[in-house]
Amino acid sequence: MSRIGNLPITIPGGVNVSVSDNNIVTVKGPKGELTQAVDPDFKINIEGEALTIERPSEQKRHKSLHGLYRALINNMVTGVSEGYKIVQELVGVGYKASHNGQLLELSLGYSHNIFFELPKEIKLETVTQRGKNPTIILESHDKQLIGQVAAKIRSLRKPEPYKGKGVIYQGEVLRRKAGKAAAAK
Repeated sequence: MSRIGNLPITIPGGVNVSVSDNNIVTVKGPKGELTQAVDPDFKINIEGEALTIERPSEQKRHKSLHGLYRALINNMVTGVSEGYKIVQELVGVGYKASHNGQLLELSLGYSHNIFFELPKEIKLETVTQRGKNPTIILESHDKQLIGQVAAKIRSLRKPEPYKGKGVIYQGEVLRRKAGKAAAAK
């Protein structure tokens, strides 16, 4: 029994959910619009302020997709109503971040600066304060897209385990290693 798939999705005010004939779910809200194709075997019911997904059988494939589709549609509803925000910090001496429109410029200790073009669906902000690590703030209504972009930015300089230098998510706890012990005489 899928515990996630059986949960109903509550549709907040200002959000419109529609299902086309070929099982394409479209969610419109104040933050934007998202679409997701759902397997035609599944039945999507919209009753008032609740959306439920019914699976056709107890096959393993249907059971696994049941929770997946429910989670994807729930993320879409949350995204168009509230939105998602990811904050990343640049930890390291001389690491800098600045932006010009959708172009993010990063200085991460390499011999050259890195220029990263972000999709237009993502709102970008960089903050540099004296005495604090530079931060990159990403906001979007698409959870999958914002997560993928944040992972790509992190992959440009992953945090290393000795000093913790690199691009980290705010609030992330890194496993640190002790390093080399001093030589005994």
